[in-house]
Amino acid sequence: MQPMMQVYKYATYIFDPLHHFWEHDRTQRAVAGVLIFVFLLALAVIEMKRQGWLTGGVAHLVPTSHYMAINLAFTLVLVLEVVSLIFTLPCSISKSVGKQFEILALILLRSAFKGLADFPEPIAITGHEQGLWVILSDGGGAIAIFALLGVYTLLRNKLDETIAGGPTLFKFVAAKKLVALFMLAIFIGMGVKNCLLILSGQHPFHFFQSFYTVLIFSDIMLVLIAQRFLPKFHAVFRNSGFALATLLIRLALTAPPFYNVCIGIGSAVFACFLTLVYNTFYSSKSKYGRRKSA
Repeated sequence: MQPMMQVYKYATYIFDPLHHFWEHDRTQRAVAGVLIFVFLLALAVIEMKRQGWLTGGVAHLVPTSHYMAINLAFTLVLVLEVVSLIFTLPCSISKSVGKQFEILALILLRSAFKGLADFPEPIAITGHEQGLWVILSDGGGAIAIFALLGVYTLLRNKLDETIAGGPTLFKFVAAKKLVALFMLAIFIGMGVKNCLLILSGQHPFHFFQSFYTVLIFSDIMLVLIAQRFLPKFHAVFRNSGFALATLLIRLALTAPPFYNVCIGIGSAVFACFLTLVYNTFYSSKSKYGRRKSA
């Protein structure tokens, strides 16, 4: 176990400073400033393309709809949220699930704004009724998930997920930090590859859908890690159920319009019901169950 203990220590030494840097107020303010600058720059570059001032090899990479600047802004917001999600992986599994519901709500909002790209400027609905229904569906689904996230947060605050402290807790958290570091490396690698594809004129892959597919395997890994330290049945079932909820989130991202909202809302309802059942019958504070939570 000594070599593995060294790995846990190295993972903690690398992860903790990165996490502190990312969550620092100065970093968040700087990132917010970059978002504003990129949004304004995108609007200016798109207008230059529309006026014919932008020519050369870069011109074909620039869209002609100002609405795509909104899509770019929300894409960058999603990138930041996914990075925050990676840093929440060492926390409880339920907290990570809540973060993924936040991202799903933002993705639906982004999808709604992305639908504006098919509308003319100045905006008009005539001839775009189907696109309007998609926008309403995605926007309504985002609000529904936002509301269910509030319910889930209230239920999660009563959830027992802790284990005994000391070396056991350190190993448990450090193992999840190691997974988070691998996911951060994969995330950066996929982002660099996608940017290179765009700059070379090739069609980029669906970044968020692809990365969320990778997250499926990380969720299973976290469940297996938790089972090593939390071997009791109700803890294993709870964590596996949360992994299933995140799988439904992934399916919602790849589903066609309208179906994506139904699956997304269903995943949030599933997570809320799972948490409610666990709190009612298996929590250490439950008056119905005698078993203590792990």
